[in-house]
Amino acid sequence: MDSAEIFAKQIGIKFKNLNLLTEALTHRSYINENPKWQLPHNERLEFLGDAVLELIVSELLFKKFPDAAEGQMTLLRAALVNYLKLAEIAKNINLKKFILMSRGEAKDSSRAQEVILANAMEAVIGAVYLDQGFKVSEEFIKKSVFSHIEEVLENKTYKDAKSELQEIVQDKLKVTPSYKIISEEGPAHEKIFKSGVYFDGQLVAEGEGSSKQEAEVEAAKTALTKIKSE
Repeated sequence: MDSAEIFAKQIGIKFKNLNLLTEALTHRSYINENPKWQLPHNERLEFLGDAVLELIVSELLFKKFPDAAEGQMTLLRAALVNYLKLAEIAKNINLKKFILMSRGEAKDSSRAQEVILANAMEAVIGAVYLDQGFKVSEEFIKKSVFSHIEEVLENKTYKDAKSELQEIVQDKLKVTPSYKIISEEGPAHEKIFKSGVYFDGQLVAEGEGSSKQEAEVEAAKTALTKIKSE
């Protein structure tokens, strides 16, 4: 039994075409080390899985919160499908054990590993959708991703950190926080951005993310923690 078959059994889905799941588990770096590998890397499936995940989570939120405004549902969705949350979910289902990647990537920093895990999670969703259709994809996302909605609500991780920070800083210091990208690392497909948040030109906190927006949000969260502990 190969690793894809074991993983399929673990998540309770019987694939008609197991090659789709193997492709979802194949990181670009693995092909660089194994040029005779027969299957593509997982980036196309990740692209599809990202869209499927957003659609299904959006529909589940729409049904669960009939009185929620569009802005609130957007924040809740972002809290469920951002790369840090997806990486955490991927760890919960032991996905890392099954990802095919180069030896170098396997030893890389925890932040780079989280991006790989999140991308692979989206690719797996893409493979499930192509092989099993919408209904099975919805059940898989309900069980693995949407099951975290109560935790998100309880911990208030959906709150817009940048808006909250702006309100507090404008009230206390009479200035508006500004953001600047400090650095970018990694290949184009898996960049990690570091952003700084500044009060009146002074660097207050930093944050990292797989997009500039995510990095800014993480910087805002760190700044909020600092302010609230003072």
